[in-house]
Amino acid sequence: MAITLQTATVAVLDEVVEAVASWQREGGPVQLHPGDLGWNQRLGAEELAGVVRVWRRDGRIVAVGLVEDAGLIRMGIAPDVDRDGTFAARLLADLSDPAHGVLPARSASVEARSGTAFRELLDQSGWVPDEPWTPLRRDLTDEVEDSGLRVEVVDADRAPARVAVQRAAFPSSTFTLERWQAMAASSAYRRARCLVGYDAHADPVAVVTVWSAGRGRPGLLEPLGVHRDHRGHGYGTAISLAAAAALREMGASSATVCTPSSNVGAVAAYASAGFRDLGEVTDFRRLG
Repeated sequence: MAITLQTATVAVLDEVVEAVASWQREGGPVQLHPGDLGWNQRLGAEELAGVVRVWRRDGRIVAVGLVEDAGLIRMGIAPDVDRDGTFAARLLADLSDPAHGVLPARSASVEARSGTAFRELLDQSGWVPDEPWTPLRRDLTDEVEDSGLRVEVVDADRAPARVAVQRAAFPSSTFTLERWQAMAASSAYRRARCLVGYDAHADPVAVVTVWSAGRGRPGLLEPLGVHRDHRGHGYGTAISLAAAAALREMGASSATVCTPSSNVGAVAAYASAGFRDLGEVTDFRRLG
């Protein structure tokens, strides 16, 4: 059994996206999703490839890591290696060796919500709980109730409104029209939509991007935001409903999202939109 670790290239991003999509399962953890990769491609395909790590076993992709700022890697692991202790040991060895350049020698964190054997090994190896997150899921078997907003699917003409609300929703946002275009050009976006919600005065008040992993699989909301000048009117709940309805139309089995537990307003908004709290999870942190 040959296991290899590689930094992705632009040429393999489609293969990576399809592998991660195939790992999405109802009843499974809310783990790395094609939407996470698509959202990160707003910085460009080469930038995304440079922060994606790919583990192959006998040539097949069985794990993917998305390296983010501050020494964090977000993992997706194939269900068929979930309890494979040998593979888990190889993953931990690769992440623990600074020579591989995956994580820094100190203050590293791993988001590992899948991979039972890997999570157990992290716990046994002295990695400690880090920031708590709340994953939520809404089943899409039944029709989703009306959001109460006029919702438009974003195209090139509506992209400026989508960008403007994103920037007004997140003070540190660096989102631009060019970055929306880069994201929309990603392979993950072939199964995605951006939505803009408008109030009764035709002002854009909320946005969301929804990502499908294919029919019959969980879809993802990433990101979702309400314009800072229009908060307190229930638009977070409304755009969450619109997102769920869009994913159902696209064939998703459920709508999923994961938000920091400290963001109690977001957790409440998703709950109001029929999303069920799946129980708090934490990242793993290596003590420096």
